[in-house]
Amino acid sequence: MTRNTLILTLTTILAIIICQGHAAVQASSRSRPNVILILTDDQGYGEVAAHGNPIIKTPHMDKLHASSVRLTDFHVDPTCSPTRSALLTGRYSTRTGVWHTINGRSMIHPDELTLAETFKANGYRTAMIGKWYLGDNYPCRPEDQGFDHVVRHQGGGVGNGPDYWQNDYFDDTFKVNGRWRKFDGYCTDVWFHEATKFVDKTRDQPFFLYLATNAPHGPYHVDDKYAEPYEAAGVPKTMARFYGMITNIDENLGRFRARLDELGLTDNTLLIFMTDNGTTAGWIDRKSGYRYYNAGMRGWKGSPWDGGHRVPCYFYWPAGGLKGGRDVETLTAHIDLLPTLVDLLRLEKPKGRPVDGISLRSALL
Repeated sequence: MTRNTLILTLTTILAIIICQGHAAVQASSRSRPNVILILTDDQGYGEVAAHGNPIIKTPHMDKLHASSVRLTDFHVDPTCSPTRSALLTGRYSTRTGVWHTINGRSMIHPDELTLAETFKANGYRTAMIGKWYLGDNYPCRPEDQGFDHVVRHQGGGVGNGPDYWQNDYFDDTFKVNGRWRKFDGYCTDVWFHEATKFVDKTRDQPFFLYLATNAPHGPYHVDDKYAEPYEAAGVPKTMARFYGMITNIDENLGRFRARLDELGLTDNTLLIFMTDNGTTAGWIDRKSGYRYYNAGMRGWKGSPWDGGHRVPCYFYWPAGGLKGGRDVETLTAHIDLLPTLVDLLRLEKPKGRPVDGISLRSALL
């Protein structure tokens, strides 16, 4: 064999090895599960029909409940910003700098390691859509905390002081990667539409999507078609609109999951559904005497009782064995999510501050 022939042969072999290696990396990347975390705002444990509520209509949440592994004793903070900081870091909220929702106490410390930063370090594309409420300015914004793509309102709710002028849930202006953009339609519809666009665009690589709706947080604005059936059933008007907002979320959840099916992503996507604190309406309406369903729990949002912080949490991942409709009754909490995902998905966790939660991998499996 001549020297030139040897060089050509070795070059060819090297090219084949590189191509095979690249193909293997691509195959490995595609085999990693996508992760979608859906967090609703102020929806209590009792506001899912599958949990025994005789009035509310949530067929798509019920379907997810029926097929998921369910954490039935799952707890969060009793208000929203603290829950979000603990959920994203695996640390008690007070340790992240977030222990309230006002006067600067809702701003996450910039040195915290978030789920988004963890997934990003493992080659995932990351997106945050909806409600952030952990700081609207640098260095506390979602884009400063590991999210590649961001569509959100500002402040604690659509129309709050830091939000865009005259936002009212319909045809509002939201921030897209730092720039204000006008949207058409109801806010929840916008969030799920933008989430679907992100999934469509990112489907060929693993992604982490954090979809946090501002609904059903007050003010209770929703199209009348969602509230009127509840009013007709005897539900007081305010509660009927609150229920209607949840039914709208449920409708969007159904469309969103149907799109995952169409794209062939359902089997290897870990879908987590939960809420951020207890209900805002777990009480008796004094005028009508209507008794609100609160799953037998005492208290509501802001309360130290279970009604303030025990919430739904469903895990659904067919390819990973998380399916079939099974209850995990172990005491669990939002701080367990980050260590659980690191362990369950075999992620490499970047260095960060000490984590307070524990992995629930063995309990889930």
